[in-house]
Amino acid sequence: MPTFAEARTLILENVSTLGSESVEILDALDRVIAEDVLAPQNMPSYDSSAMDGYAVRESDCREPSKLRLTGYVPAGGEATTPVEPGCAVKIMTGAPIPAFCDAIVPIEETTETDGYVLIKAKVKHHQHMRFTGEDVKRGEVAIPSGTIIRPPEISMLATCNRASARVYRKPTVAILSTGDELVEVGERLAAGKVINSNAYSLAASIKEIGAIPVILGIARDDRESHREKMTEGLRADVLITSAGVSTGDRDLVRDVLSELGARELFWKVDVKPGGPMAFRLKDGKPVFCLPGNPVATMITFEEFVRPALLKMLGRKRVFRKFVQAVFQGEIRNRPGKIKFVRVHLEHHEGTIFAYSAGDQNTGMLKAMLNADGLAMIPADRTLLSSGDPVDVHVLSSELEMQES
Repeated sequence: MPTFAEARTLILENVSTLGSESVEILDALDRVIAEDVLAPQNMPSYDSSAMDGYAVRESDCREPSKLRLTGYVPAGGEATTPVEPGCAVKIMTGAPIPAFCDAIVPIEETTETDGYVLIKAKVKHHQHMRFTGEDVKRGEVAIPSGTIIRPPEISMLATCNRASARVYRKPTVAILSTGDELVEVGERLAAGKVINSNAYSLAASIKEIGAIPVILGIARDDRESHREKMTEGLRADVLITSAGVSTGDRDLVRDVLSELGARELFWKVDVKPGGPMAFRLKDGKPVFCLPGNPVATMITFEEFVRPALLKMLGRKRVFRKFVQAVFQGEIRNRPGKIKFVRVHLEHHEGTIFAYSAGDQNTGMLKAMLNADGLAMIPADRTLLSSGDPVDVHVLSSELEMQES
């Protein structure tokens, strides 16, 4: 049985990106670019004004001065009139710089009257001027491969005159729930039956990070049903099963996967909840066998599956943020396994405090709703008490802990 760290390392060593595809520029948002985008021209491509104002010679403006207006350059126009000594040319933001100009004076620092402009203060050399290639030079890598495409990268792609971008392909992730006790959402819930909620929590988590979930439905507790559903699931890039991974009479997942040629790299991890999970490969495709308990399913997805899918999407950062918090309360742990505790986080005077998010029984879903993170009690710790430092795996990337 691998340790928590060994299991995550083994998984990440056996997953990789799935190649790339070309998508339209807006469809590249939140994707990872799979090529270096080179600037096709200098940015800016010509010397230009950074302000609405007047193009002048700095030597004419070393003290307040009055200059004769001899021209006008609008944005999108051409600078056909040079700036002669004792003269100024009116210019708009983004317009090309006239010959012999070495400074721009903003309109608000001047007064214009009767064909002249009064420069009210000393002018600095090259003030408010933009120069060719000062942002990005032609041939320079404007967006390196592996970058997550955000609105600024979309702007750069457009500036590079790119209508499309090559990004890493999204993996399709098949989700298979197992068990005769399950019924689908919307069906009548008879005695002894359970709603198939895991399929939806997994699909939502997969969709959240940008992969493509494919819900296969429910495999009933017989080999034929398992084989049929798993064969379908193995056509996807990744297969995730839920439940049936332990050693009960009806836990058929591992046996059927072996029959289908999926090689097991490990079964069981030193974590609680979620210890019975397994990881396999079928023709290079990852197969994750998660427990059926909804809380254990979500936690094992977070800790083991999510990082793997992010790596397949081309992400460099695959783990959520860890913070150190001060625990408030008391939680016991059976030694030998890392225990994940669902916690609520608060920020007081520069310190993060972690409080139990509710009943830690793995059958209690509500504590997962209240959790901002997962506190990790080391395998050799038997007790976590108030005031003890604890590492917390922050679940929400949007969590903003406000000073109170």
